Amino acid sequence: MRILGIDPGIAIVGFGFIDKQGNKVTPVQYGCIQTEAHTPEEERLMHVYEAMVQLIDKYKPDAVAFEKLFFNRNVTTAMSVSQARGVLVLAAAHKGLPIAEYTPMQVKQAIVGYGKAEKRQVQEMTRMFLKLQAIPKPDDVADALSVAICHAHSYTLNSKINEVLRS
Repeated sequence: MRILGIDPGIAIVGFGFIDKQGNKVTPVQYGCIQTEAHTPEEERLMHVYEAMVQLIDKYKPDAVAFEKLFFNRNVTTAMSVSQARGVLVLAAAHKGLPIAEYTPMQVKQAIVGYGKAEKRQVQEMTRMFLKLQAIPKPDDVADALSVAICHAHSYTLNSKINEVLRS
């Protein structure tokens, strides 16, 4: 199963493709989509959408997992990031991909085993899970990979629960 993890943003969209085979997860490709500041928002959104469609077409994921948005201050940023998330969801939905969403606490729990873990702990565990030489940069990329790993773990658990319920 190939999973695309996404950390949505308007300036930087982190993405990470991983393959899950049994209990093993391996990185396929990861990076970020960046947009230029001071560019009209509609152009930035179009760039994010088109870049994501190209990535989906190239790496052909079976599922897409997003980190849920959480804002406590800047409403303007929240709106821009929400719009970017919307075009990212649209790109995945347009390709017929199942979409999952996880809170930062769920991701931390899945990666570190503690829902209030520090960002650095999550990044280091993500690096270790994927046997990477270094923590991917910028942070948005590491976050996207951790979301993909979270989905890999959650998908397995949910599949087993559904099997039991069908029996």
